Amino acid sequence: MIAVSAPAPGLAGRELPRELARAVAGPLICVIVLLGLLSAWVSAGGAGTLTRIRLQVTLAAVPVRGYTAQTAAGPAATFMTIRNLTGTSDELVFVTSPVASRVLLTERTGPAAPQTVVSDLVIPAQSALILSPFGDDVVLQDPVSYEYRTTVPLTLTFRHAGTVTIDAVVTLPGTP
Repeated sequence: MIAVSAPAPGLAGRELPRELARAVAGPLICVIVLLGLLSAWVSAGGAGTLTRIRLQVTLAAVPVRGYTAQTAAGPAATFMTIRNLTGTSDELVFVTSPVASRVLLTERTGPAAPQTVVSDLVIPAQSALILSPFGDDVVLQDPVSYEYRTTVPLTLTFRHAGTVTIDAVVTLPGTP
């Protein structure tokens, strides 16, 4: 028979903190080492850089197309100013609206030059992109009648800043 002696009274209570400390020490050391490695990786640039893109859309308007049957049936141009408040350029890459079957991004190299459909419009860093029928523009193709609305919703998608939905005010023909 094996004789087992009982621990002295109070001895088990004194060894409990020591055993807990020993059980926690291994995982705690692993966490400290992992945090150190991750911190070194981030400081070395391995995690990349985070640039916050902040854009401001102002003066958004969609003028009434006109009062004659010929002008009231065509595409609708827009007026809008998009300000880039950061030091990193961004691009407007896509626009949708529930009032149009599709929306085109266009640019014009001069006042008399034709509009050319493009895949994106650049908003330079610390600058503004001014959209109008006379230059770079967002054109609503085959829009439903919006002339009796007060606003037209536009969802703008930017390469870096993400998606923003705005309400462009419906204005008189030829005015922002």
